[in-house]
Amino acid sequence: MNIGVGLPTSTSGISGELMLEWAKRADAGPFSSLGVVDRVAYHNYEPFTALAAAAAVTRRVRLATMVVIGPLRNTVMLAKQAASLDALSDGRLTLGLAVGARGEDYQASGIDSRGRGRRFGEQLEALRDIWEEGKIGPTPKSPGPHVLVGGSSGEALARMARYADGYMHGGGPPRAFAAAVAKALSAWSDLGRPGRPRLWGMGYFALGDGSADAGARYLRHYYAFTGPFAEKIAAGNLTSPGAIADFIRGYEDAGCDELVLFPTVSGVEQIDRLAEVIG
Repeated sequence: MNIGVGLPTSTSGISGELMLEWAKRADAGPFSSLGVVDRVAYHNYEPFTALAAAAAVTRRVRLATMVVIGPLRNTVMLAKQAASLDALSDGRLTLGLAVGARGEDYQASGIDSRGRGRRFGEQLEALRDIWEEGKIGPTPKSPGPHVLVGGSSGEALARMARYADGYMHGGGPPRAFAAAVAKALSAWSDLGRPGRPRLWGMGYFALGDGSADAGARYLRHYYAFTGPFAEKIAAGNLTSPGAIADFIRGYEDAGCDELVLFPTVSGVEQIDRLAEVIG
């Protein structure tokens, strides 16, 4: 199993300088990928912009959206943004997409959330056609970005099996990942797809004295839309080397191909501490 690290684009106190330093350290290893999240009604950096900046200072790590909210974007512009980032990074883009769970992002964008699943399916069907037709450049590096689809509903898993290269799970303990993976593999098999989808997972961490409380506050705020469940998410923040090791082992046993650990505090020392744990 590969292990990536999240780029802190949504935590408090993040600057452009710190974010680029974080990307450089990720590229130096031992991480295999660099992930970003997507929100509109939040104080975070836009994901394609952040990854384009990271692409300029990295050469090795994959660049992953975890996830971009597809229906908030015009399909042609989404295809062009992804193709541009893939071309700029010499084919390093993994394009994770989903419908998004937060109504305020749709409200802030002036887009009706009703029918977003149908629109998202149409987007997934169109993306590769747009890249292959070549009318809208640049041309992504062949065969184009790896496309992953997130979500836990039956409709989301069906879209993943029909249109994507793999499945992206939204976090939680290893047992939750294992249960989601079983459904994803079943959807893949039911559609008659050969082989197996690429399986990506994610978790959250904060290491060092004083970081646990700050990390928990961030997670409560970021997931406030879930109500009381935000407290459970905050309790899952990985705050010790032992907890991270157990989490990694659990995901690996569940068949994860790429596990991306996102920081819940912004200091660049966080990536150094994580590198020591997994190195």
